Amino acid sequence: MNWWVVKSEPDVFSVDDLEKSPDKTTYWDGVRNYQARNFLRDTMKTGDKVLFYHSNSDPMGVAGWCEVVKEGYPDSSAFDPESHYFDASSTPDNPVWIMVDIKLVEKFPRLVTLQEIKENPTLKDMTLIKRGNRLSVFPVKEEEFNEILRLARQ
Repeated sequence: MNWWVVKSEPDVFSVDDLEKSPDKTTYWDGVRNYQARNFLRDTMKTGDKVLFYHSNSDPMGVAGWCEVVKEGYPDSSAFDPESHYFDASSTPDNPVWIMVDIKLVEKFPRLVTLQEIKENPTLKDMTLIKRGNRLSVFPVKEEEFNEILRLARQ
């Protein structure tokens, strides 16, 4: 099993939107970074645990956690010329971009803020707070995942 963070701006797609989705499930599309794509394509597996992070908001933080319910498959938004995520180099026969499906397991009773994460010694090495990290999908350690859960529930 692996543990992950996925980031979304809450005004684009929030944990509340996911909670309102049919079966609390959605596809995670629109990732346009090769390293993040490789995680989606090669490493994310059904049953993996995912922290849902609200980025570019005030405050920023982890709003809940999800589970991967469908492994990587072609990101159809890349094929749609009307989509903000269109990529003419990606075709159904040779897809460049990948998405997974995630299902909300728990919306946290409160946001675990970025500031709390930065101040927590257990999370001092978390990729989320590393300088220069701008990936929208990346792995975390099991201990970090569990510490975020603990913080959310206190």
